[in-house]
Amino acid sequence: MRDTRFDEGCETVLGLGEVDEGQAGLVGGKGAHLGALSRVDGVRVPDGFCVTTEAFRRVVARAPEVDALLDRLAGADPDDRQAVRALSAEVRRAVEEAVIPDGLAAGITGAVARLGEGAAYAVRSSATAEDLPTASFAGQQDTYLNVVGPAEVLRHVRRCWASLFTERAVIYRRRNGIDDRTVRMAVVVQRMVLPDASGVLFTADPVTGHRRTATVDAGFGLGEALVSGLVNPDVFTVRDDAVVAKAIAVKQRALHALPGGGTREVTVEPRQQERPALTDAQVVELVRLGRRIEDRFGCPQDIEWCLTDDGFRIVQSRPITTLFPVPDPDPVPEAVERPTPSVYVSVGHQQMMTDAMKPLGWSMWQRTAMVPMHEAGGRLFVDVSPRLASPASRAALLDVMGKGDPLVRDALETVLERDEFELSVPDADHTGDAGRAGPAGPPAGGAPEASMTEADPAIVAELVERSETSLAALERDIRTKNGPELFDFLVEAFEEHKRVLSDPLSIRAIMAGMEATWWLNEKLGEWLGEKNAADALTLSAPGNITSEMGLDLLDVADAIRPHPEVVAFLTDVQDDAHGDGFLDGLVELPGGSAAREAIETYLRRYGMRCVAEIDITRPRWSERPATLVPLILDNVRNFGPGAAEHRFEQGRLRAVRTEQDVLSRLRDLPDGERKADATKRMIDQVRAFAGYREYPKYGIVCRYFLYKQALLEEAGRLERDGVLDEREDVFHLTFQEFEDVVRSRRADPRLIARRKEAFRSYEALTPPRVLTSDGEAVNGAYRRDDVPEGALAGLAVSTGSVEGRARVILDLADAELEEGDILVTRFTDPSWSPLFLGVAGLVTEVGGLMTHGAVIAREYGLPAVVGVDRATRLIRDGQRIRVHGTDGYVEILG
Repeated sequence: MRDTRFDEGCETVLGLGEVDEGQAGLVGGKGAHLGALSRVDGVRVPDGFCVTTEAFRRVVARAPEVDALLDRLAGADPDDRQAVRALSAEVRRAVEEAVIPDGLAAGITGAVARLGEGAAYAVRSSATAEDLPTASFAGQQDTYLNVVGPAEVLRHVRRCWASLFTERAVIYRRRNGIDDRTVRMAVVVQRMVLPDASGVLFTADPVTGHRRTATVDAGFGLGEALVSGLVNPDVFTVRDDAVVAKAIAVKQRALHALPGGGTREVTVEPRQQERPALTDAQVVELVRLGRRIEDRFGCPQDIEWCLTDDGFRIVQSRPITTLFPVPDPDPVPEAVERPTPSVYVSVGHQQMMTDAMKPLGWSMWQRTAMVPMHEAGGRLFVDVSPRLASPASRAALLDVMGKGDPLVRDALETVLERDEFELSVPDADHTGDAGRAGPAGPPAGGAPEASMTEADPAIVAELVERSETSLAALERDIRTKNGPELFDFLVEAFEEHKRVLSDPLSIRAIMAGMEATWWLNEKLGEWLGEKNAADALTLSAPGNITSEMGLDLLDVADAIRPHPEVVAFLTDVQDDAHGDGFLDGLVELPGGSAAREAIETYLRRYGMRCVAEIDITRPRWSERPATLVPLILDNVRNFGPGAAEHRFEQGRLRAVRTEQDVLSRLRDLPDGERKADATKRMIDQVRAFAGYREYPKYGIVCRYFLYKQALLEEAGRLERDGVLDEREDVFHLTFQEFEDVVRSRRADPRLIARRKEAFRSYEALTPPRVLTSDGEAVNGAYRRDDVPEGALAGLAVSTGSVEGRARVILDLADAELEEGDILVTRFTDPSWSPLFLGVAGLVTEVGGLMTHGAVIAREYGLPAVVGVDRATRLIRDGQRIRVHGTDGYVEILG
């Protein structure tokens, strides 16, 4: 087809050869991709043209009833499906009945005439919010096949426009944060291809994400039969130019075009039903074609294809939006051969925060972490390939991974078992920090230097004093810095940050508590048959800043509970999305001054904390104090006065009784005095150091809050000077990019807009525990035979068994708990700890034996199972469940 503009003056009808992916606003996502595809060497696209979004705009502008209906649709409750359905149907009718201006109609019919009036056409919707890297919108608007004649093409163009407002399309846009009024519809009209076979090619495995594995679905006749689920396809798996697996379906039905227009189902002849739709050679040829297309668009593609006597035609290509991105590899010297593939472990699963982070957040964490980290999908990963390559370090890595999260260990072992996975041992000069340390920070092979020889509480006191001295110096010095000088100062501050974090004495104290815990569980299991014996022995361990945070919030409730007017006021604040100025209103109420002082005292100590606190861009409690109100009210309702002191003392006494019982039983065993003495030393060690495990994270978050305050002041200056539209735009810049803006006094609003869009897409992705450089996401599995049928397996982290109502909570602000409830959530970082006091048990999707949620669950004596895959989807809010915290599984009772 000639590159002809069919409606020269209006730009309402354009030939496919005239458009490319840079014109999505004019021809929609599908049209833009098809135009670009037509330029790829060796790729054949059926001839056609685009009816542009300008045409859609003009037609809708002449139909004011559409505008009124869109107003009503925008005001409809998104949860009222019936109202959305009815209004969407009204909008569609109005669009289908709209009059097409004579000039536009002539442009479309003229384009059909040039391509052949008697030919059959496919008329396809092409919305501006379609086939995007962040949201494919696959199947959300309509396609019509075998449309014959200019009048029918015009009618189906209107039907495509109307399909922009199907119920499913409206709901999909709302879920992706896209306003109905911002989306416009183009329509692609193409000569129909009447194929022998057709189907879909994914240039990456859509299930595992493996980028070198392609899958081909193929069937006889028109591909719509596969897309609609009418028939089961043949499925071919291709890797490295070879078919490595295939499943040939019995194809009893096919969809064929009718001579006068439309389609019909036909019965496939019995002798053809089990014949492959493609030969292996054709499958490999198709995948090679797909790789060209993938190279052209720069990301894996979902490609619709058809096969005729003279070869393949490509009728659509869109990004696969469900794949988790692959980290960029480290640059290495030319002399060093990089292991292939690289293997990355999720930092988020170690830190109990798997949400996507904004660029300033992940880049700040990179700069303050103890090991090199790679960003992908708004998350951070550590390349553990160098450690896996060496048999000596591999065993240590797998050991520490298994103790932290058995699923990570299983995922790593799954990758290692494959024949294709071959790692060369790296040169000792090039292993770097990644070769010496695990993803969580401290050396992964155990305690560096020597373990603690005595349980001296003065060691922890000294470490806390060192951290507070360093923090005070940071707070004093950072106040005097701004502009480029601030960033120079922060670079030095990050080095001090890492020095404090890597203090050898601090690491030894952390490891002493962890090793004592492991020793007690192992030895008391062997000697006394006790499971997870250390759990009771760590109850109310002194010096745990995170458990103290929860107990101190009980004291805040004590200050509020006696004052009904304050409680009523806070109840109103809880329901107010903009209630963060509530502290000023308290002083006008009886008892309000005392309540305000209690809350502000709490914020002075813990106000730097928040959900997902490793991301510096997240709002802190001191920035949004209303976040704490639901937790305070739960404490007022569920506890009595003095609950904090009572609970702590209760836990301490239980730990004392457990210690006495254990030592007594040990002394009755052969060689009992020696066993009891060794156990006593370990109990003293765990009591002295287990609480300190939480302090370094607290110190990090305190430092982060000071960094954030200084950076936001700088961003505020940029906003006032007109460099930024709003100060929080800097959250979508990396630390280096933020510094560049400060030095140049120039920002790129298009970059910021792209980052915001990317962040929205990353929020919808679920990060894997392990990711390979081939893009394969590996999450591991529990290899257990001790879990009852139907139960959900996990990791036992805090002993005990409890039955109760499941409360599935994804946002701390939505927490409303009653006594006996069991908290079910994706992950819990320290900010969730105050919630633990009001529940009877804990179930999380993410976590390990020594992560924060597990430590605090043990501290409070809360039965807990973590690492339960898809727990928040498999357990419904309100169901009764039983948590087996000793054996590591959850039963759903109904």
